[in-house]
Amino acid sequence: MSAHKEATARIKINKLLEEAGWRFFESERGPANIVLEPNVKLKNTDIEALGTNFEKAKNGFIDFLLLDADGKPLIVLEAKSEEKHPLSAKEQARKYARSQNARFVILSNGIMHFLWDLEQGNPSVISKFPGPDDIKNHYAFEPNAGRLSAEPVGLDFIALTQMPGYANEAAWKNEAERPAFIEKQKLRFLRKYQQRAIERIQEEAKKGATRFLFEMATGTGKTLTSAAVVKLFLKTRNAKRVLFLVDRLELETQADKAFKALLKNDFTSIIYKEQRDDWRKADIVVTTVQSLLFNDKYRRLFSPTDFDLVISDEAHRSIGGNARAVFEYFIGYKLGLTATPKDYLKQSVKGKTSERDPRESERRMMLDTYKTFGCESGDPTYRYSLLDGVRDGFLINPYVVDARTGVTTQLLSEEGFTVETTAEDGTELKEAFAGRDFEKRFFAEATNQVFCRALLEHGMRDPISGEFGKTIAFAVSQNHAAKITQILNTLADQLWPGRYQSDFAMQVTSDVTHAQKMTINFANNNLAGHSDGLENYRTSKARVCVTVGMMTTGYDCPDLLNLALMRPIFSPSDFVQMKGRGTRKHNFSEEMFDPAQKTALGDVQKTAYRLFDFFANCEFFEEEFQYDQELKLPKPAAMPLTSGGDTTTTTTTAAAFYEFLEPDQVVYQFEQQIGPEGMRVDRELFKKFEDMARSDKRLAELVEQQNWETATRHVIEELFDKPDEYFNLERLRRAAGVDRRITIRELIEKAFGFIPKFKSKAELIDDEFQKFLLDQKPEEADRVAQMRYFFEAYIRDAKVRALVDAGHFGDLNVNPTFTTRDLKEVPAAWRRRIPEYIKDYVSLNPFL
Repeated sequence: MSAHKEATARIKINKLLEEAGWRFFESERGPANIVLEPNVKLKNTDIEALGTNFEKAKNGFIDFLLLDADGKPLIVLEAKSEEKHPLSAKEQARKYARSQNARFVILSNGIMHFLWDLEQGNPSVISKFPGPDDIKNHYAFEPNAGRLSAEPVGLDFIALTQMPGYANEAAWKNEAERPAFIEKQKLRFLRKYQQRAIERIQEEAKKGATRFLFEMATGTGKTLTSAAVVKLFLKTRNAKRVLFLVDRLELETQADKAFKALLKNDFTSIIYKEQRDDWRKADIVVTTVQSLLFNDKYRRLFSPTDFDLVISDEAHRSIGGNARAVFEYFIGYKLGLTATPKDYLKQSVKGKTSERDPRESERRMMLDTYKTFGCESGDPTYRYSLLDGVRDGFLINPYVVDARTGVTTQLLSEEGFTVETTAEDGTELKEAFAGRDFEKRFFAEATNQVFCRALLEHGMRDPISGEFGKTIAFAVSQNHAAKITQILNTLADQLWPGRYQSDFAMQVTSDVTHAQKMTINFANNNLAGHSDGLENYRTSKARVCVTVGMMTTGYDCPDLLNLALMRPIFSPSDFVQMKGRGTRKHNFSEEMFDPAQKTALGDVQKTAYRLFDFFANCEFFEEEFQYDQELKLPKPAAMPLTSGGDTTTTTTTAAAFYEFLEPDQVVYQFEQQIGPEGMRVDRELFKKFEDMARSDKRLAELVEQQNWETATRHVIEELFDKPDEYFNLERLRRAAGVDRRITIRELIEKAFGFIPKFKSKAELIDDEFQKFLLDQKPEEADRVAQMRYFFEAYIRDAKVRALVDAGHFGDLNVNPTFTTRDLKEVPAAWRRRIPEYIKDYVSLNPFL
């Protein structure tokens, strides 16, 4: 068994070296750049001889030296057998690397691999080996925590990059002219709490920390603070390139725009997808985590050494689940940003929440995020809360309007909204609907009318023009958003006849063309054009944006005066983000064009905003919440319950199906064995689907926008189950010759060339296990092979899964694929943690 494990490890290590661009033998690509200690080039006979016992040699263990183009050592590779922990040779490898003047060490047993920069910290888990160019470029990286901690960071740290000589300008020296000068030059100065956040990184880095977490409320300038962190690391050469990860496309554009505005004089920033071929020339690369995760792009196209500082915006979202593998893939410093305080989940404690409570899963995610950034105690590297911002005069607390109708009150009660019906056979049927059923299985037009009337009657007005204040309304779904938009426009036409022509409210959701541009126009006061309510005053003609989730995270529109939660919310982070859209301050007089009028107005500051809560969301998250106002809304009139494409009771009708009662029999039978290439009709079926998908202009637009949810729905509604071409998932899976379930998104990605082929079950499991290693970093690396076997068995075999979950380990003795003996080979702690990890992070759907 030992010789087998040694040979298996050797094969894997050789393959990883060759995939990374290292050469055992001279070829047309260049001379061999792998040698053995002491500087003995390998021959084919050596490979064969050592393949079964590669740790044995005259001088003890065999060390590989990986060389640069000039034959100088770059890396020492210490190879161990699968049954031994790679770190067991750490000190020996360090000694040998120093004797060869090599800065880097790779420790590997074929399954688990560590890259160690001897000049910085400890070995880091990697999932692939760096190539010759990658590691040579990394030699330019000169981390020095002392240099980083000693760098002075004043309040003008960013302004000095924007305009190095600003302090010598006459307009700056004149205090009366200074505010106008700052506004004209768009200079950004750190606030004291932002400066303190940078200082905390410096203090912790000096102690040896490489991971940091900022917990900063929405509206406190996380992007500006991030820009200062980026400058600090790049300027002090503690990073040669920075990766900024976001979880949504609109935040990608927003972050890149901010970095360009703040740092362009010293550093370059790009969006990866827009400059795929030139990203190495940039100092800052901004991308969505989904883009890198897609088709394992981060492992195929990047080396672990390509980014020395990785910043994760909205950390517990952008590194949740499988996305953690992207974050952990790159070695170096890590910074997480979050607006959701862990303390906000204080109600999610044992005894008060169940496993099904959304707050419980979010609590786990937050705790995992704190652990990832080295903050297991619950204290982030730096915290600046909403209350801190309000106390210091930078933010505004909401003026909450708790507005519940008769229907929503019943929906939110423990009993729910109960509907009683009588079936045709006289059976009495009863069904209860909860808050989460609203506009999904339970439809009430009159309730939507009440929501809209309450908002228009009690919402804040623009303090200068007197118009209805700018508002975001959050709906349940895109269909619900369309309904709310229609109702608001109808009511607006009654209140202000002829003024808005259906532009008062606009639906801004992902299936609306140019929705992203609409969010920008709303922030810039140009959605549907400028309002004509007051001459020389700039505000948007559209007063209300009705959305689902597009305008939550990171959306900056400081002149918002009303927020309406026309939906139940179950995620604390979603609630914090939505509530946070209104917390920013704003001076409305800045929107006045005419200088004389502007002077006459003086400062017209936003001092409050109203949060309309129609589903007791505040109460759900803060059980002791003190409401500023409770509106007793009129109980809506009796309303019909409409199906809306979904049933609301358990009644059935005779017309719902047709039953064939006559006998039947086989009248023709023909048998044929189909070869592995499949039937021609199947192959052509798949090609025909791909051609049709690529020719669909609407689908192409959605793919370009990476709007996968709407693209999936479009395929179902427009391409599947049509009489001309009866496409469905199962037929297309068989046509493609895939041994597992595939998703509609995978079909789309294959059709548009995002992926070259569908991965098999085995390939998917290999990918998931590498993500598991990067995420969990098991210390028992000498048992990784056994853990890998358990990992695969738990995913593939439903019987193994059921027995392990039930704790019936003895019954595994009669299982042919994975036995009790195999389970005992797995370290005790991982017999529990591997199933937990798979349940949390691995979708079993492709393997069923």
